[in-house]
Amino acid sequence: MKKNYIYCSDTCPFCQSAYQLLESKGIPFKKRYVKDQNDWDEVMEATGRNTVPQVFINGTHMGGFDDLYAAEQSGKLDDILNG
Repeated sequence: MKKNYIYCSDTCPFCQSAYQLLESKGIPFKKRYVKDQNDWDEVMEATGRNTVPQVFINGTHMGGFDDLYAAEQSGKLDDILNG
């Protein structure tokens, strides 16, 4: 099974919203805290973005919280979880 994880920071309210959405669906995930330039470089390499949160579900980059929420609303998140 591919892993679920979120690039995040402690002070990001959108990260908190992403955690809550995933937890409400019973989706286990790991937090990858972005603390220094090396971490930001990793985020940029993995996503092409320089913001948090950046969410990966079953190894698929979902995007930020707005993207995750839209995927939940459209049913795409369930498709990724089941496929």
